[in-house]
Amino acid sequence: MALKKTSEVIVISSTVEETAPNTFTQSQVDLQLNPLDQEVFVVLAVDLNLSSPDAIAATDTTVRGSLSTTSRTTVGNIGDSNVMAEGRLDIRAGGFADGGVPFSRMSGETPHAMLDYIGIIATNDFFLQIVGENNAADKNLFARVWGYRAKADAATFAALTQSELLSA
Repeated sequence: MALKKTSEVIVISSTVEETAPNTFTQSQVDLQLNPLDQEVFVVLAVDLNLSSPDAIAATDTTVRGSLSTTSRTTVGNIGDSNVMAEGRLDIRAGGFADGGVPFSRMSGETPHAMLDYIGIIATNDFFLQIVGENNAADKNLFARVWGYRAKADAATFAALTQSELLSA
């Protein structure tokens, strides 16, 4: 794969808020890539922070979020080829008189091995998704992505773009 780095590390921060409590919401983050120059975004790391679920007696509550390279109709997980990161916060209170016990799960904010990168975005944007379950208030997903711009050769750019679009 032929990639030529064309920028220093860039940090992109964004957020998405549910439009109403427990409602799937997605936002699009424009990378302003130049497809005519076969520009891609090489992702080095992703950090996702979710609002806490509501602690409601005798009710299980959840907040889930993901970052994907293509638009989705649901929150994804790292088993989906277009998802780069995901997070989940739970409070298990079913059957309890109090607010329950909290649990968290993240796909990893940085890779466990010394990788050159964790993903490449060949289309012009990425997407953030969030949804809560059984919460009284709407929830937020805050994201930070580290990466750099690079120019791909024609064959690499075509393969990356096709792969990304087919993973939708």
